[in-house]
Amino acid sequence: MADHNDQNLAPSELLLAETQSWNQLYFFIEHVTLKCALQLGIPNAITKHGKPMTLSKLMSSLSISPSKYPYFLRLTRILVRYGLLILQKHEDSNVDDGDDGKGCYSLAPADRYIMKDRPWNSMEDQDSFFFKARNFLVDWFRNEDPCAFYTAYGDLFWSKLSRDTSSGNWFHVNMVRDSRSFMNVLIGNVFKDVFKGLTSLVDVGGGTGTVAMTITKKFPDMKCIVLDLPPIVANLHGSENLEFVAGDMFQKIPPANAVLLKSILHDWNDEECVKILKNCKDAITGSGKVIIIDMVMENPELDDVSFQAQLFIDMLMMVFLGSKERNKKEWEKLFFDAGFTSYKIILTLGLRSVIEVYP
Repeated sequence: MADHNDQNLAPSELLLAETQSWNQLYFFIEHVTLKCALQLGIPNAITKHGKPMTLSKLMSSLSISPSKYPYFLRLTRILVRYGLLILQKHEDSNVDDGDDGKGCYSLAPADRYIMKDRPWNSMEDQDSFFFKARNFLVDWFRNEDPCAFYTAYGDLFWSKLSRDTSSGNWFHVNMVRDSRSFMNVLIGNVFKDVFKGLTSLVDVGGGTGTVAMTITKKFPDMKCIVLDLPPIVANLHGSENLEFVAGDMFQKIPPANAVLLKSILHDWNDEECVKILKNCKDAITGSGKVIIIDMVMENPELDDVSFQAQLFIDMLMMVFLGSKERNKKEWEKLFFDAGFTSYKIILTLGLRSVIEVYP
């Protein structure tokens, strides 16, 4: 007998609702299949082979019994669907690798991007540290803790990360990789005008200097300062136009023509962001500016895939830090509350935008 609530739905609506409910119910399959691919060593095997592999060769390289062929085929089929593998059809119609059709498997661009700078299993190594907090989301909604991470560990994210050497190293390596990739795009010939005419720049929360080094390489006449906490920059050495300064962005920011905040403000609540921005304003010399690299939610320029990724990251910020990604109106309020007079979203690159804020 049909449920009473279903009686007001047209057949097409009912079928669509059923499909959507299954996708929501079995959302974890993507994580499970990716985890399986990592543990089997699929990406590493394809990378080591140096070219696309047939299914049988891939199985052989992974020491998987031929009896598992039909099951392994189904695993790779869903990995292709999720965009983790690419199935390339054989040009030679006489070449057949079984009932999956005539083709070879290669890594998708996202996989090659991940493989470039770190082992595939690094994410798997951090499974317990980074995924435990999500299981406490319900508890967090029912208490007064600052975030679900705190509910899970009884500690704040940054504090615990500083004491967990393995997870801390993993996190910082990934931040370096992200910064290197993004800055290589930003300072390309098309977008380098963001830094044109600047005489000095301070990179707030700049870590080990990946961003600053990229900038000084492209703009050798610019003086760059990297501001970060003492434990991070204590043993780092600069150069003629690069200096590392130990400090706290909530206290004071060194003076410079421009202040760069790359993926910084989404880590903090509105009150904390206003305090950081006020310190940025005090640090600006001459007719300078603040350069913010962060997400702008509800951006009409983004496609559905990018918007979904933004939503995921926004939830991640909520779970781990109790912070958020912001839309244009939310950014604007922060800027004006901090005493700035104007701003401009000058371009969007992938999920993130580059925003210039003026005193």
